[in-house]
Parts: sequence; C-alpha cells; structure tokens
Amino acid sequence: MTFVSTQHDLPADLRALQAEIEAHARSYGLDFYDTIFEVLDYDELSEIAALGGFPTRYPHWRFGMEYEQLSKGYRYGLQKIYEMVINTDPCYAYLLRCNMPVDQKLVMAHVYGHNDFFKNNVCFAPTNRKMMDEMANHGSRIRSYMERFGEEAVEDFIDSCLCLDNLIDIHSPFIKRRDEANRYDFSANDEGEAPSDKFRSKGYMDSFVNPPEVLKEAARRREAEKAQARRFPENPERDVLLFLLEHAPLNAWQLDVLAIVREEAYYFAPQGQTKIMNEGWASYWHSTMMTTRLLDGSELVDYADHHSGTMATQPGRLNPYKLGIELFRDIEERWDKGQFGPEYESCDDFERRRNWDTSAGLGRRKIFEVRRIHSDVTFIDTFLTPDFCRRHQMFSYRHNDQSELYEIESREFKKIKDRLLFGLTNFGRPIIRVKDGNYRNRGEMYLEQEYFGVDLKLDYAQDTLRHLHRLWTRPIHLETCVEGRPTLLSFDGSDHTIRPLGGQPHEPEHRDRRRA
Repeated sequence: MTFVSTQHDLPADLRALQAEIEAHARSYGLDFYDTIFEVLDYDELSEIAALGGFPTRYPHWRFGMEYEQLSKGYRYGLQKIYEMVINTDPCYAYLLRCNMPVDQKLVMAHVYGHNDFFKNNVCFAPTNRKMMDEMANHGSRIRSYMERFGEEAVEDFIDSCLCLDNLIDIHSPFIKRRDEANRYDFSANDEGEAPSDKFRSKGYMDSFVNPPEVLKEAARRREAEKAQARRFPENPERDVLLFLLEHAPLNAWQLDVLAIVREEAYYFAPQGQTKIMNEGWASYWHSTMMTTRLLDGSELVDYADHHSGTMATQPGRLNPYKLGIELFRDIEERWDKGQFGPEYESCDDFERRRNWDTSAGLGRRKIFEVRRIHSDVTFIDTFLTPDFCRRHQMFSYRHNDQSELYEIESREFKKIKDRLLFGLTNFGRPIIRVKDGNYRNRGEMYLEQEYFGVDLKLDYAQDTLRHLHRLWTRPIHLETCVEGRPTLLSFDGSDHTIRPLGGQPHEPEHRDRRRA
C-alpha cells in the first residue's frame, strides 16, 4: 500500500485547525519542520504503524505479524493508536479519521511537540532527515533481491539481521572509535631486512654481549607483538553489525541488506534514547495548548478523559508520558521558584525548602535547555530528586521467588534511581562486544558481555549466537556470567554448549530475576 498525499488533502476544518495550532506552537517558542498531516482509517494506520511509520518500507513477515496484533487489538477494544509522527524533514504525521474533533486538536498539538523535539534535541542531530526517501530506496533494492534470489531466501536473511539489529554502538555517531588509516604511511611495510636484537660485538665476545636466552626471549616477544598486530579487531568492537559488514563472508546482496538493517537501526536508536523526554515534552505542550488556548467548554470532559488515560500508570510498569511530563513540570516549577544552586542545596530545613521561592522565573527557559542537551539517562540522573520520588510515591520492586510475585523492594531514593538508570542504559539491553574475530586461529568469533549483575536470558542468547553463526559461518562464542560465574556460551552450527570459565565469581550490587 502506498500513500501519496499532502496537507492540502486535509478536510477544510482540519486545515484551519492545523493553521491555528501551528501559530500557537510558534508563539510558545517551539521550532519545528514543516508538518504534513495525513488522515487514515484505522486499518491503514495499523499498517503504517507496523512498518515503523514508513509506508514504503521493505516487506517482511514480522511487519505482517505486528499489523495483525495492532488491528486485532483495536477490533477487540484493547488499544487505539491516536497519532503517529515521523522524524523527517518535512515531518509526516498521521491522524485517525474516526477521532473526535477534540482528539484531533490534542494529536496535532502533541505532534508539534514531537516535531520540535526531533529538530532540536542533540541525540537526533546525526539522523537522516530524508529517511522517507531512503526507506523507499531500501524497499526497492530489497524487492529486487527477492525477485532475483527468491523471496524466502531474502526474508530468512533479513530475519537474522533483524534479530541482531540491537548489536550496534548507539554512541558511535558522537564518538570517534577508530583512527583513520593513512594511505601514504608505508612504515608498516614488511619488506626489507628483519630487525635484529643483537648488539655489535667481536666474535669471541658475542656469547657474552648477546646471550642466547636473551635473544630467544626478544624473538618470542617480537612474535607476540606481531600476533597482536594481526589480531582483529585491535580493540573490542561494540558495533557488531559493522564488524560483520567488514569481515563476514557474505554475498554482495547480503552485505547490502545487512547495511540497510544497520542504517535503520541507527535511525531508530535516538528514539529509544529519548522515549521519556520525547513523550514528556510532547505531552507537556499538548496539555499547555489545550488547557490555555484550544479547548471549548463542551470538550473539557472528553479531553480530561483521554488525557488521563494517556497518563495512567499501571502497577509495575513505567509510563514514559507520565514520568516525562511530570519531570518537565517539576523542573519548570523549581527554576521558576529558584529552587536550585548551592544555597538551596545546602539548606537542610524541610519547611524552608518546601516554601522556597525567589521568583526567579527561569522555568520555561530551563526546560527548553533541557530539551536540547539531554537524553533519558542524563535527564533522570540530573533532575530526578528525592522530593519528586516522595511526591509521586515512586518505589523499586523485585521478584519474590517464594510467592512468585513482584513486590515492593524499597522506597529508598538511590535504589529507585539506580533501577531507572539501569533499565535505560543501552535501552536495558546487554552490552556485547567482539573481542576476537580469529579466536584460536580458526576464524571463530569471540564476544564478551559487559556484565552488570543481571544474567542473559539463555534462550535469547542462544538464538543470537545462532543468527550470528548464519552470517559469520564459523563457531561463535560469548563470554558472559551465569549466576555471577564466568561462563562461555558457544554455538558451532549444530550444537549449543555452556562451559564454565576460570576466575572468581562476580559479586553484583544487586540480583533479581529481571533479564537483560
């Protein structure tokens, strides 16, 4: 299904509403790309949502499964997609045709909040703003491979690539990980006379000046240095997909498909890095515009019902909309009242802190600054406070092995904050690096996990090794920890093995039944 439309296809009432809301958004200081709204029925919207928001994306059975889940959820009254907005220039956003006018207002205001965040947050700075066109190119190339090499073969290979699309280095767009090779540097040329460790001496003094055991040790050290130089990668490589692109024995079309999956993974990564901030920022602005400028009196109850439904938090689950909007409001209030700086932080009088108000009036400026320079991890680390946790009755929880139920573990601020940051770091996924691409000099891949006290889910880890083997074609090994003990998981193409390694057990700060 292909959608080709412009904002001029909107009904007259929605065009007028868009112009009004855009003017309000600009008056508040929001800065965004041109926005193109399209009105779809729920079936069309479910299809686009299943494709990640890109109607021209390549076909794959996973997208079909996602579509079935979304459409059935709507049909049985379990869920409803109110809006979808895409980080492109111009920005594409989709409206649901059956929404009430008050919902269309809310969604449009929400979209302009997202659009401002996409344009100005630092995490999105390196992303491709023409991704709608790029996705169409990807889809065209993959469809051509399906015609040439068979739909099943290409789909199966895409399946393996998608199972590995989290093995990227989300910080690499901002950090230079490698030194660029100088094409004119010939110092490493092996031709010519081999270096010697011998000192010049007279023949009768040679055995004294150059003892044989010393020469043997020097030769052994030199060979070890050469072996280290031949080892790849020189340093552990976190971008596993890039390592596969550079070294895996793949056909040209397979390399292209893997490159496509990797490019799309990096495009979507900033959305995972800023989920709480992004949804909180958009919710802050739809709430502000609706309650101050857009609502009619007759729409108040419907708006309150739908807004509260979006902000509702289920037991045991984190609602990014709720946490994000409340943190932005808390920051704005604190900076409006001057509740920051050394004098405020050093005050230990609870009543004085609670009533602290210097009328600084810096709140709105501060939240715009926060929106620009933070990700979810730094947002929570910097601005989550004990007072905020106490006011919103936040707590950490864990699994009770005896009752097999989750229960409140602690209301201590440090534990709450640590759990939040742990779940947000690398999207809560394990950090895995390629340590050796020629393990045991057999062309086998050796990976290592950065262990933080939470075991890998074994079936997921074994599936990952199986898909890696499909691309690498040689045995795959993963060094990890199981119950705190160093362990090696291996897959040779037919059998999985688990072998304990030497060394002392790790002592994690906390253990629970959460899985990476």
